[in-house]
Amino acid sequence: MTTTATNPATNTMAIVTRGGAKGRRPPSRRIRSSWGEKLAPYAYVAPFFLIFAVFGLFPLLFTFWVSLFDWNPIGEQTFIGFANFERLFADERFWNALVNTFGIFLISTIPQLALALFLAHLLNHAHLKLANFWRMALLTPYITSVAATAIVFAQIFDRNFGLLNWILGLFGVPDINFLASQGGSWVVISAMVMWRWFGYNTLLYLAGLQAIPREMYEAASVDGASSRQQFFQLTIPSLRPIIIFTVIMSTIGGLQIFTEPLLVAPESGLTCGAARQCQTLALFLYEQGFGQFDFGYGSAIGVALFVIVVVAAAINFFLTTRTRGER
Repeated sequence: MTTTATNPATNTMAIVTRGGAKGRRPPSRRIRSSWGEKLAPYAYVAPFFLIFAVFGLFPLLFTFWVSLFDWNPIGEQTFIGFANFERLFADERFWNALVNTFGIFLISTIPQLALALFLAHLLNHAHLKLANFWRMALLTPYITSVAATAIVFAQIFDRNFGLLNWILGLFGVPDINFLASQGGSWVVISAMVMWRWFGYNTLLYLAGLQAIPREMYEAASVDGASSRQQFFQLTIPSLRPIIIFTVIMSTIGGLQIFTEPLLVAPESGLTCGAARQCQTLALFLYEQGFGQFDFGYGSAIGVALFVIVVVAAAINFFLTTRTRGER
């Protein structure tokens, strides 16, 4: 009689090995799955970067390249280095446009944001009938054509038949030709900018206010805080990120203002007055590039404007970082 001995350890190892081999995925499939998971996020965001590269980055780089040339669109292009920038810094028209741009920005942005914050606070706390209607009505200036707005405000500030001069005449004030002076033209353009954007910013502030729990205001009232104290110590800190956003966006938009000065004085063309009293940087850029067909000098103005916008973005980054650090 023959007896066959078996090794239990060997059999067990063989079973484990066979089971493991059956349960294991092929290495190639695992590698393909891993690469797919890693590349998927980049594939999702790739269209944005492709569009930005074509319509954003390339025009920016090409503008800087053109600024180094005496560029004639129908003639020769001569490389002149940084001569356009030297001409720019010595050009009184550039500095006049820069002063006009910042002057209009300051006059329009500060009152506009203050008014928007006040209206948002009022709409958030007041018990109004048809509250949604009044909130949506704030978008009316935003969706109104800029050309129509310019026509209306030109009539309001008109020297001979303007509504504002008629009201001032009731108090014995002589007629004022707003567009004839630098300060007056700033007021007219700033009023147009304020009218167009205050409703949009009001809705942004209102959305931020509605995100603040009302229990916080009730607790502040119980602690004896007045309405003024609640506004400055509760509302303003809670809205700080939105306030920073609106300030920076208003800054960037104000530095690029173009349509309002172009339409407010159409008889003077691209100079916005005989003395260029309301010509902004964007309008000066358009005049040199597409009015005088001096593309090299116009591109230099565009590069300078881009640098100013980058500085505003840097301020935004500084303020945002500081806000997060305080939290």
